[in-house]
Amino acid sequence: MKSPAIRKLRQKLAADEPVYGLWVTLESASITEMAVALGLDWVVVDAEHGHLDWRDILEHIRATVRSDTVVLVRVAEANIGLVKRALDIGADGVVVPWVEEVEQLRDAVAFANYPPSGLRGIGAERATCWGQCFVEHVTEADEHVLVVPIIESVRGGENIDRLLEVDGVEVFYFGPADYSSTAGYPGQWEGPGVAQMIDRAVGKIRAAGKHCGVVATGNENIDERRQQGFRMIALGLDVGLLLRSLHGSLDYVGRDRQIAPSLGVERAAGRSEVVVPRGQGDKIDITAGVVFESLPAGQAQGLTTGFTTFAPGAQLAYHRHTYAESLTLISGEAVIEVEGRMYALEPYDNLTIPGGLAHAAFNASTSQSAVFFGAIPTTEPVRTPVEQFFSRRRMPDAAPGQEGGERLTRHRGAARYAVGEHMSCIDFFNGERVPGVAMSGGWVEIAPGGHQPPHAHDCDAVVAVVAGRATCALVDGARALDAGAMLLLPQGRVLSIGNEGDGPAVVLWVCASEKPGRRVERV
Repeated sequence: MKSPAIRKLRQKLAADEPVYGLWVTLESASITEMAVALGLDWVVVDAEHGHLDWRDILEHIRATVRSDTVVLVRVAEANIGLVKRALDIGADGVVVPWVEEVEQLRDAVAFANYPPSGLRGIGAERATCWGQCFVEHVTEADEHVLVVPIIESVRGGENIDRLLEVDGVEVFYFGPADYSSTAGYPGQWEGPGVAQMIDRAVGKIRAAGKHCGVVATGNENIDERRQQGFRMIALGLDVGLLLRSLHGSLDYVGRDRQIAPSLGVERAAGRSEVVVPRGQGDKIDITAGVVFESLPAGQAQGLTTGFTTFAPGAQLAYHRHTYAESLTLISGEAVIEVEGRMYALEPYDNLTIPGGLAHAAFNASTSQSAVFFGAIPTTEPVRTPVEQFFSRRRMPDAAPGQEGGERLTRHRGAARYAVGEHMSCIDFFNGERVPGVAMSGGWVEIAPGGHQPPHAHDCDAVVAVVAGRATCALVDGARALDAGAMLLLPQGRVLSIGNEGDGPAVVLWVCASEKPGRRVERV
């Protein structure tokens, strides 16, 4: 146990200074050596998830010897054998997952302390200098050992007042992803309303004179977490930081892509492009006056896209999905409500709504239909009706639409960039703009003579022509797509899109990945 390092950590926290660390999941102790050499305040060796064995854990602990970097081991559960073993081989403390009840936390503290206050047994291991420092170690350990519970469920957050009454705990860590799962939003890092729940718990912890920790998702998020009151902040996971760096470099050389669940590069074996003109897709009557036409009909992997037409005055009542939904108004007038927040849309305005948020839509015109292009990151759409009443308020036209997590992009004032010759582009949604959206998409206007170089994506993509005519050059030949047509481009298939007409062409695109990973191809 490195008592001087623990004292320094406590001194910084007592002065309300942030302490920065690293969450270690890979087996190489070189990672922890780098963290020590760079002067990080702490590391957590994750023995709950992943494949680290006790030899790996020991090597990470050894890498921190005689340093000012506190090393904690995240055990798989509040188990006396696991806690005792982690401390016996030299950890400065333990991180205990999924703490919800006072009894769990009291047990964890008892497992980490020697009798008479605790239940930890004395072993002739590294912590006691292999049996040579029993007396010194016992006195030192009970004074300095760190027990850090993770609050990662709604129940844990609701019980925070009682958990704060447990002696021997100075820092409470938070797990937003698991917290979101227990709030009904599995797969989201911080689902709707979860940030507010965590914020209330953080306020109570700080008011009690204790400290809060969390893993940051990026550099900007570090500042956000500090402002929210977190002081024990992980700069990231080792794998996350490595992947972030690799993605950045691959993006720079035009080779970036998202990792597939198979961990392989899945090509479009046996799958060809599909073109469906407007009016020839599968039609579904969602409700009176609201018709959804799926294009292409169920053939994309990880995507459902299509046009939804609202008859004059038609309404779609409040509902929610477990996944995100992106809606771009193509023509007409429409209003989308998100839990009472009303957005009046103009053509080519986009509203992207994270999973779990209740929303409704209606056609504001009594004489003209309204048409949306919509996309969701699943092939099995499920709509759950919501009967809850929401107090209505119209959002300003300039509102960014992020109050509840939704993202509004106004076509008129959106930032644009060029891709290829005579092409103007707007990004509507991706993993950076809407975390957890699980897809990406945007708007492209192609001037006459404009074209994009041949390229392929590492996921399925859909291109919808919404104005003019676009020419899509495919491996098997060129296809001219008129307004209302859609093209499914399977993963790995090469496309070059251009405009050979006299007027501008406008297309919308969607990829079944938060970061599409476009690769320029030579054909």
